[in-house]
Amino acid sequence: MMNSAELFERSKAVTPGGVHSPVRAFKSVGGTPIFFEKGQGAELVSVEGKRYIDFCQSFGPLLLGHRDPEVEDVVRETIGLAWTFGACEPYSLELAEWITSRIPWVEKVRFVNSGTEAVMSALRVARAATGRNKVLKFDGCYHGHVDSLLVKAGSGLAGDEAASDSAGVSAQTASETIVAPLDDQTAFDAIFDRHAESLAAVIIEPLPANYGLLVQRKEFLEHLAKRCKAAGVLLIFDEVISGFRIGLTGMAGLLGLRPDLVTYGKIMGGGFPVGAYGGRRDLLDLVAPNGPVYQAGTLSGNPIGMRAGLATLKKCERDGIWDKLESAGKEFSSSLNKSFAAEGLNLQVENVQSIFWIHQKTDRAIRSLKDIPAEHGVGFKKIFHGAADRGVYLAPSGYEVGFLGAAHTPEILERARGVIVEAAKNAK
Repeated sequence: MMNSAELFERSKAVTPGGVHSPVRAFKSVGGTPIFFEKGQGAELVSVEGKRYIDFCQSFGPLLLGHRDPEVEDVVRETIGLAWTFGACEPYSLELAEWITSRIPWVEKVRFVNSGTEAVMSALRVARAATGRNKVLKFDGCYHGHVDSLLVKAGSGLAGDEAASDSAGVSAQTASETIVAPLDDQTAFDAIFDRHAESLAAVIIEPLPANYGLLVQRKEFLEHLAKRCKAAGVLLIFDEVISGFRIGLTGMAGLLGLRPDLVTYGKIMGGGFPVGAYGGRRDLLDLVAPNGPVYQAGTLSGNPIGMRAGLATLKKCERDGIWDKLESAGKEFSSSLNKSFAAEGLNLQVENVQSIFWIHQKTDRAIRSLKDIPAEHGVGFKKIFHGAADRGVYLAPSGYEVGFLGAAHTPEILERARGVIVEAAKNAK
């Protein structure tokens, strides 16, 4: 088989940038993308046959690691039954019943095929329910490639001027989104007060994890919920990354908050393309065929994703996987921090449950984009390549987080710790 460099050259001839999702192109870290041909447990194997301890975990969904044997048995069995129906089947029903029986604020759920679809649909429901058009999001939160949410804040406090981060998004579409800074209650209140009467929803990642790991104060999120409820604005939690990874009930459960709508993806499919939006019964009943909000998908409720997802979630609940990963995440992050300090390295690790983020050391919590050290991205490049050279694969961007899976044993994590520290030492 060709090596990664040769395959990348072939890909660039037939695919934009040679990739099917931009971060895979290694533009943030430089160099040639690694092409992988196999994943098993905690490891990836490249086309060159090199083995890597994988902390990308397909950007989060592989809570049990690659090809967990128990889930793989279910997948193989399902392939023997059907690949897709485009019709009613019992498998999505079983997963929907499992979710709604365990998460009180998800009274009904509709399956889609990605987190982007879930967010797009939740926004449509919010606009229909409220009769309003505008949405408030937060700078530093990513909600998929929905046109109206590919925007950033305008200058100053007002947040009134939204400019698209992507070509091809009309100014009119972008103008329906208001952007506020994270962790700034004063700024949020000023913006919210100015637009409350035209706002359909406030959407936020309760654990922003697409621009570093920006852990929010519970008090800030409680304030958002209180303001939304008083103004008749719907609160949407985007838990595409945190849902079912932080725990059974995600960040909403951890914080004791109850969003009106919530979006899921990634983990819920056990490694297959799955998304969902859910929430209050009256809101979901606005969706066709019950109500006037149209949303459809031929492959929604795909039997392989539904059964793989249910098998994954059942195993996590049965075997206490979430508690085990919380302990492993704390231990791994703590050991890295101790090693960085012992070596005099200007690095530290932020950690929530099974998610971690290596960043430049700061004297304050990083809760918004302004808190991230300016030199962070540059410093990460050398660490990434040093770790990869030694057989540890981190997400190829200093602003992406790392994920632990159940397949990361203590021995594997100790080996990875040594590699990352050595890479960081040589990156100075």
